[in-house]
Amino acid sequence: MKKKKFTPLALALFVIYCSCSNDNLEEYVNIPEPDEPAIEQPGQEVIEVEKLPEYTQRSGNPSIGYDYLISGDYMSSGIPYDAFLRGFGADNSNELERTGDNAVISYDYTAVNANNGVRVVAPNCLQCHAGKINDDLIVGLGNHAADFTMNRADDIGLLNTAISFLYGGQNSEEWLAYDQFRKSIVAIGPKTITETIGVNPADKITQVLVAHRDKNTLEWSDAPLIDVDDEVIPTDVPAWWLLKKKNAMFYHAIGRSDFCKSFIGASLLTLLNKDKAEELDEKMVDVLAYINNLEAPQYPFEIDTDLSNQGKVIFEENCASCHGTYGSNPTYPNYMVSLKTIGTDPELSNHYTTPSPVNNNFLDWFNTGWFGTDENALEIIADGGYVAPPLDGIWATAPYFHNGSVPTLEEVLNSEQRPALWRRTFDSSDYDQTKLGWNYTVETTKSGITTYDTSLKGYGNGGHTFGDDLNDSERKALLEYLKTL
Repeated sequence: MKKKKFTPLALALFVIYCSCSNDNLEEYVNIPEPDEPAIEQPGQEVIEVEKLPEYTQRSGNPSIGYDYLISGDYMSSGIPYDAFLRGFGADNSNELERTGDNAVISYDYTAVNANNGVRVVAPNCLQCHAGKINDDLIVGLGNHAADFTMNRADDIGLLNTAISFLYGGQNSEEWLAYDQFRKSIVAIGPKTITETIGVNPADKITQVLVAHRDKNTLEWSDAPLIDVDDEVIPTDVPAWWLLKKKNAMFYHAIGRSDFCKSFIGASLLTLLNKDKAEELDEKMVDVLAYINNLEAPQYPFEIDTDLSNQGKVIFEENCASCHGTYGSNPTYPNYMVSLKTIGTDPELSNHYTTPSPVNNNFLDWFNTGWFGTDENALEIIADGGYVAPPLDGIWATAPYFHNGSVPTLEEVLNSEQRPALWRRTFDSSDYDQTKLGWNYTVETTKSGITTYDTSLKGYGNGGHTFGDDLNDSERKALLEYLKTL
């Protein structure tokens, strides 16, 4: 699979929200006490978990939601259409079978009308929420090959010159249609750089965009309203088809209450003000309906049925209490697991439970501004820990853990085998059918942006050692069962 460079024309839209606050710590941060629910596994220490509360979600039309997702105007600024085609040429693959202007644009971009009516091309949600396995595009799969390792503002000067030249200067309607996109790229470019291909700086993108917008009017400020540092804590992109089972969004479960509101966060890249946000709010109910209608892709290779049946017994004895059961009567408990119990890299969770001026601002921005104060409010609450996710389609979602630090499921189940430095090809057909995940080579040093270095802050691969007590035969059977989910 060809790696996608996220240049000024290719910006991640997956959005993860805020953190915790000095001033509102009691209201928005809830670190579980020892008397929280706990699970006892045979031969293991007590597993500390917190049951996540359920929220009623708005309903919509899945078909309308899909059309809006791939062709809608939730982005309202971008590259003028003619300039985009001149620079990149037409893409005739049309993998989404779109019509009109969008038929000759890559699936992860959309041609829309800007606020002033100029036709522009902007990145869409599939930049982060679609991926390929064996060259087959899977909508809803997190993009496991995105490249955020460069400053996407480095080339903005050349782009500015080209658009100004093509359309007669910076007073043209085309420049005005491009201007907000330009401003956002300049703001986020130097502050959202990752150390390796395949991980996502979604949290940091949101933090930077929030720092430039008024919480009530959502209007843009060229000067940041609060300073944001350059540190990036990476995340993997969860599969969309899991959302219908979950009571909270994201690995750290900070997205609560109205899920539709959180989708509008992607539009902070280009929207003019809250009037556009209110328009989008009515349409996101259909997008959520589409996402809730998605099913996990089926494993495309051979499955040993007898072995998977053995693995099902092992799964239900060792894994189901946190990850749920599957089949004709599935269950899912919606547990947040404490950092003490899960032991995976704590930096993403800690970022949202550690008071700081930035976190104070973000909690206030979302919870007391436009996003958090109407009848369909979004809540941002940091409990600490990570969600034990549903495992539907887990075979397809490598690499694993919340930061994509483990290349295959076999290493998830055997922590001693996890490589400290590893490199993969990013070819979507380079799949390991035995270990379930990506083929990789072990490295001795970080040789470049294709090497994952687990010694870096936020990139650790420790924790989740629950499979270490299994023997090789049990682990093999369990892996076979996971192919069926």
